[in-house]
Amino acid sequence: MLSAFLSAFRTPDLRKKLLFTVGIIAVYRLGATLPSPGVSYGNVQKCLDTIQGDTTGVVNLLNLFSGGALLQLSVFALGIMPYITASIILQLLTVVIPRLEQLRKEGQAGQAKITQYTRYLTLGLGVLQASAFVALARSGQLFQNKCDQFPIIPTGTGIPDWLTLAILVMTMTAGTGMVMWLGELITDRGVGNGMSVLIFTSIAARLPSEGWQIKTSKGWDMFALVIALVLVVITAVTFIEQAQRRIPVQYAKRMIGRRMYGGTSTYIPLKVNQAGVIPVIFGSSLLYLPQLALQFFDQTDKSKTQIWIENNLAAPDSPIYISVYFLLIIFFTYFYVSITFNPTEVADNMKKYGGFVPGIRPGKPTADYLDFILSRITLPGALYLGVISILPNFFFIWLDNQQYQNFPFGGTAVLIMVGVGLETVKQIESQLMQRNYEGFLR
Repeated sequence: MLSAFLSAFRTPDLRKKLLFTVGIIAVYRLGATLPSPGVSYGNVQKCLDTIQGDTTGVVNLLNLFSGGALLQLSVFALGIMPYITASIILQLLTVVIPRLEQLRKEGQAGQAKITQYTRYLTLGLGVLQASAFVALARSGQLFQNKCDQFPIIPTGTGIPDWLTLAILVMTMTAGTGMVMWLGELITDRGVGNGMSVLIFTSIAARLPSEGWQIKTSKGWDMFALVIALVLVVITAVTFIEQAQRRIPVQYAKRMIGRRMYGGTSTYIPLKVNQAGVIPVIFGSSLLYLPQLALQFFDQTDKSKTQIWIENNLAAPDSPIYISVYFLLIIFFTYFYVSITFNPTEVADNMKKYGGFVPGIRPGKPTADYLDFILSRITLPGALYLGVISILPNFFFIWLDNQQYQNFPFGGTAVLIMVGVGLETVKQIESQLMQRNYEGFLR
């Protein structure tokens, strides 16, 4: 691997891409630590020391994806999540709105139009999320009302409060637009998918501090055991992320003019984890709704329903919480695979170009066969996603400490880091192979 890195840096154009990517990552991390105007940086740091990571579900996820920038209310506090949310929404709407489905089938021109819609929706979601988090920070609910003695957004500075809040919202929204632009720059002029690389960077930035926190509180023995378990999890995730079921496809020979076309053999790769990390995001977001609803009720005189929700649907070490989370991930895995892979459409395209699965008639029998195979491999993929995603909850129980509620060495963090790492390494390897260099993968 080291020789491959040396070969990559010896290639002028590939070296420029790698250095450009590193430079964009440095700018991104700078913006993630730069405080927004109107925010007291000193009070934020005191508040973070006070809560010790004791925040709720979706806030943990968003803070992880932003590399810790969300709870600091920095310029890039929202990170890449508004863009991811906008992309998912448009992908789901493609199935519902015929106009979007038509654009998707138009090729590059249609995809450019969908990308433009995604940018507009990203900025709109950025305004909404920035307003929500600024309001939560001002009321103290972002830190669970444990930092009332450290006002995050000080008042009485001579500037009207509404102007301070408006500037904060505009700054965070502009930061979201810039993060989106930086990601597109990496995609166009760097190495790898820009948005994925930025998420990878955000998660990786949290790992050293979280690991050192375990060492400080639990000692070297527990730290070494956790690292060993993490390596086992990463190995398992890498193995399953690479696993796929290959459906053989044969194309018939056709005479067009005086030339013979077709007669080739290929395959349709159906991944075991066809849905990626999307079901995990959907499941965690939906499970946060009961916790969010509790914020609108009286916290002094709690009803039996509120107490039950707090003890079972808001506690990450609760068996009910873990079970519901696991079942939601399985449901959303099947749901997302069903809307992103259409066996009927794939079968029609194969029939149009003279392709067929050996032993299966073209048309509806092929679509039924693909649907049968997909339903069988989706089950182990869903179980795999569910098991990996609830690992942080078991770590939370095992370590028996509230500060590990956002434990980053499992679940969504590992899925994203391994997936992005494999994708980026494959892209570098393909460029090295084009120049007759030995790549990373052997």
